[in-house]
Amino acid sequence: MTRQRSCRYHGQSSVMAALSVLTLLNFGIGNASGQQAAKPEGSPASEKPAGQEFALRGQRAAREIKYSDWRKVCFKTPGTNFVCRTSISGTFETGQSAVRIDLTEREGDKAARLQLFLPVGLYLQAGVKITIDQGAPYRLPYVWCLTNTCIAADLADPKLIKEMETGQKLQLEVVDSSVLTVTTTLPVNQFAAVRQGTPAQTFEQSIDE
Repeated sequence: MTRQRSCRYHGQSSVMAALSVLTLLNFGIGNASGQQAAKPEGSPASEKPAGQEFALRGQRAAREIKYSDWRKVCFKTPGTNFVCRTSISGTFETGQSAVRIDLTEREGDKAARLQLFLPVGLYLQAGVKITIDQGAPYRLPYVWCLTNTCIAADLADPKLIKEMETGQKLQLEVVDSSVLTVTTTLPVNQFAAVRQGTPAQTFEQSIDE
């Protein structure tokens, strides 16, 4: 039996660009030597921080990061519902990737997943803190680390999504291997319009027997 695969693309970016995993460099934090994978905690991100069993030694500025616009991309394969991803990416002045945030939602599913691709060399126990404008912070645990990136992810608290839709700025705070806090701020004032609007690109795959 011969299978013929056909794909329809909408938008201007290529398939490889949409499906590629970003290689994320660091904030000038260091390498991943000895970095261990963190275990998922399985509970939604909330404004109540986990027990802090470490003492922060101070803070330092992150390298300058330039952020893209928010962008929505959707995917559809036979027998499944649409999955849409609303994302923003940050790059250094050199053009190298620095950070990426994805909100992934499946059609018909009330739960959304927030996922952050972050640098290696971070203090995993601290997790990631997200603050919208002057609101209460939300924390996400690290769930996995690879050679060149660490991933923090969890079910997205509906309150956090609402704040992202009505807020102006999102502050992202991590703790580096020297137990210093590093922060970067990115815009969310266009997040609601992009998330609720038409996707910039839709990937559909059909399989003909």
